[in-house]
Amino acid sequence: MTKVRNDEKGGSRVYFKETDPDTRYPSVTTVVDMVPKPFLQRWSANMAADLALDSIEYLQRMADRDREGAKKWCAGAAYRYTKQRADIGTKAHDLFERMMRGLKLRRQHPDMEPYRAQFRDFMDVVKPELVRAEDVAWSDMFQYAGSFDAWLKLRVLLNDDGTWTLAPDDADPETVHIVNVIADWKTSKSIWPSVAIQMAAYAFADKIISPDGTEEPMPIFDGAVVLHITPEGWSLVPVYADELREAFEVFKDLRRTLVWDRVTSRRILGKPLARSQKDTTGTERRG
Repeated sequence: MTKVRNDEKGGSRVYFKETDPDTRYPSVTTVVDMVPKPFLQRWSANMAADLALDSIEYLQRMADRDREGAKKWCAGAAYRYTKQRADIGTKAHDLFERMMRGLKLRRQHPDMEPYRAQFRDFMDVVKPELVRAEDVAWSDMFQYAGSFDAWLKLRVLLNDDGTWTLAPDDADPETVHIVNVIADWKTSKSIWPSVAIQMAAYAFADKIISPDGTEEPMPIFDGAVVLHITPEGWSLVPVYADELREAFEVFKDLRRTLVWDRVTSRRILGKPLARSQKDTTGTERRG
């Protein structure tokens, strides 16, 4: 049994085994971050602009004392917002795992109470069965790893078009199907299609590695679900098997793109074979 560790390297998370610390695989989210996000530039600019306009008098006083500091304060608006949301997401994930496992809850900050209430409602309505949570999906074949939120079993009815409907408590047992799904919790304002790529990477990894280092082959999943949960409500959005396989093909392309971005692009151009020659005067050479 070999335990898995993770670390931050160059702003990105990597995973490695204790017995082989030199072999490091990028995290699933690092690979998925290769998806182009052209909207982020405008969003970041708008965050900075809103901050400046909403605090224009304070900003002017700050700029009078420290112009460079005022500029950095405005420029960092998007980063601070993203970090705040990430902190909420981390606390929510811990809360959700404890609730799924039936563990005693820690004292929660009042800001987390709406998330607790919404997740409790999700559990009461959907009645998911937890199989695994926060274990590592590991792939030697494609060289990546990542910690998935949960492996759940859901009771569903199969529709004629291949989609699912959650089975009611009084459904005929002969019509109920138990499906295995990779689940991901999202506490952001919106969810994006790229979450399907993330869940596909977990579902199609080679194996699962437990915290104690125990390994077992990754099972075949029937699909995936993303629980989008906010203080105002929740929704459970499925990704069916065919679409999950399609998303994994995209993930494999992104894995190659990561190699291009981090390795190949830095060495692919050779040294110039020749350069333009500039005539200089003796005075310029002495200068």
